[in-house]
Amino acid sequence: MQIGIVGLPLSGKTTLFQTLTKTHIDPNSASRGETHQAVIKVPDERLDKLNEIFKPKRKVNATIEIVDVVGLQKGETGSAQFTNNFLAKVRTNDALVQVVRLFENEFAPHPYGSIDMMRDINTFETEFIISDLSVIENRLEKIKKQIQKTQDENLKKEIPVLEKCLDYLNKEIPLRDADLSKDEIKLLRAYQLLSLKPMLIALNLDEKYINKEDQFFDILIKKKISKNTRALAFYGKIEMELSELSDEEAKAFMEEYGIKESALTKLIRESYDLLGLQSFFTVGEDEVRAWTIRKGMNAQEAAGEIHTDFYNKFIRAEVVHYDDFIKYGSFAKAKEHGAWRLEGKEYIVKDGDILSIRHN
Repeated sequence: MQIGIVGLPLSGKTTLFQTLTKTHIDPNSASRGETHQAVIKVPDERLDKLNEIFKPKRKVNATIEIVDVVGLQKGETGSAQFTNNFLAKVRTNDALVQVVRLFENEFAPHPYGSIDMMRDINTFETEFIISDLSVIENRLEKIKKQIQKTQDENLKKEIPVLEKCLDYLNKEIPLRDADLSKDEIKLLRAYQLLSLKPMLIALNLDEKYINKEDQFFDILIKKKISKNTRALAFYGKIEMELSELSDEEAKAFMEEYGIKESALTKLIRESYDLLGLQSFFTVGEDEVRAWTIRKGMNAQEAAGEIHTDFYNKFIRAEVVHYDDFIKYGSFAKAKEHGAWRLEGKEYIVKDGDILSIRHN
C-alpha cells in the first residue's frame, strides 16, 4: 500500500513525512524535484504481545510506503501551479493525505496570504476534478472512434460508466463520493483517476488548538467528510520533536501536552479504514508476523498472501482470535473453550485472527 502526502507549499507536508518516517530531508531537495519515500512499520500492540509470548527469532510488522509528493510549484501570484509532472506522481498512490495548514508563522507566510481550511482543501479537489474530466473525455472520444471500426462489445460497456462519471464531475462531485458499484470502480482503476482516490485530510494545527480540534472537524463533517474522505489533526512542530525522542520519552512528552495519539498511529488507523484493510497474524518459534489484507477476504485468499502454494493447496485454516488467545493463554486452552476451530476456504477472516494454514 502506498500513501501519497500532498499539500500546498509551506503547509507542513514534508514535516509530516519526516515525522512518520523519522528521516531528515534536505530543505532544497524539493526544488530539485527529488521524490521522498520510505517504508514504515505499522505499529501493532497485539503483534508486540505475541512477540513477548512466543519469543521468536524475528518479529515482522506489516508495512506501508509513504511518499512525499513533490512537484507542486508556486506561481508568480503566489498561487499553486498543478503541473502535469505533479499530477502524474499523485496518480500512482493508493490513497492520499492532504496536509492543510492551520498555523500562523510570520517568517513563512501562507502562499495565499491567509489561513482558510476549506479554500485550501477545495483547491486540490478542483484540480483533481478538472484532471479527471480531461482523462474521461479523452477516453470517451477514443472509445467511440474505436467502436465505429470494431463494434467491440467490451468497449461499449465502458461508455455508460464514463458518462456517469462525467455527470458527477460536471457537478463538481469527486468520484470517491459518487454512487459507483464495485464493478464500475474496478473498471475505472485503470485510469488512475485522482478524485476517485480515498482522501485523508490532515489538519496541521498550532499547539494552542490541542484538545480544541472539534471546531474544525465540525465544519468538515458538514462540508467534506464522507465514506471515502476522513480527517485527522496533528501538530507538526510538536510531532517533529516527538520523532527525535525514545518511545518512553515521547509517551511522557505527549502526556504533558495532552496528546492522546501520535500522528503515525492516527494516520495508520484512518488509512486502514479508508482502504478497507485489516491485519491477521501468524505465529511460531521462527517468526510472529502481521499480514495486511482487505476486509472481506476469505481464508484461502488470506493464505495466498502468505504463499501462493498455500492458496493453491489450501485444505483448512486453524483459527483463533487474538482476544481469545490472550484470554485463555494458549491454543490448548482456547480449544478447550471452543475458541480454537477449523475453518474452510470460505471463512471470512476477521481483524486480529491468528491463522495456521493446513495445505497439501
